[in-house]
Amino acid sequence: MNSTLFIIGIIGNIISVLVFVSPIPTFWRIVRSRSTEDFEAAPYVLTLLNTLLWLYYGFTKPDGLLIATVNGFGAVMETIYIVLFLVYAADHAKRVKTTKLVAALDIGFFGVVFATTTFAIRGLDMKIVVIGLICACLSVFMYGSPLAAVRRVIASRSVEYMPFFLSFFLFLNGGVWAMYAILDKDVFLGVPNGIGCFLGGIQLVIYAVYRNSKVGCQSQGTHEASYDASTSLLSSYADTHGQNDVSTHV
Repeated sequence: MNSTLFIIGIIGNIISVLVFVSPIPTFWRIVRSRSTEDFEAAPYVLTLLNTLLWLYYGFTKPDGLLIATVNGFGAVMETIYIVLFLVYAADHAKRVKTTKLVAALDIGFFGVVFATTTFAIRGLDMKIVVIGLICACLSVFMYGSPLAAVRRVIASRSVEYMPFFLSFFLFLNGGVWAMYAILDKDVFLGVPNGIGCFLGGIQLVIYAVYRNSKVGCQSQGTHEASYDASTSLLSSYADTHGQNDVSTHV
């Protein structure tokens, strides 16, 4: 790995870490109140799946260490979030629902991908292609999820549901990893992050247009729920989901 690629990868790791730790205020609130209230676990379950797949891709691909390290950190953080969600679930039904999601996606789906690529696909190049395609498709879906927040901002003429720093870091995250992918000639990493950079740029433009709008003032609790949903769907990321409106991504 040349020095330029390594430096860009390190920068990408730092920015991605900022994205992964962004839900901490939300979970601090959950711990203090000892309840998940109306927050949804799906974004964190899906983001964990995304990080696990990219971690596997990073370990499988030669010179994929920097991809593996940041997604390893992300997997740890998302696991902590999910454990806290299970501990402080508002009711038994929500705890059961979260457990089923983890079993189906983070254990079941990831396990199928891992087993299939490990035992059914022998060539390293083909294995990288299959894992890379799955990761890229999932990441494109995740990067597209904040468009729901863009629609809400336009409709309400308020940026309350689209935190600036989340959009900014998603833009930077996508741009840096897209640059890394171009230098590394990695189309699977480049396509989703290039799309993520573009969509992040759109969010920043929308924010600039509506940031001074006085319309659509909402309660602090609703704002924090919206912030929580947005932060979880970004991975090598992110996502924006309403308090009771969750789209799956990772």
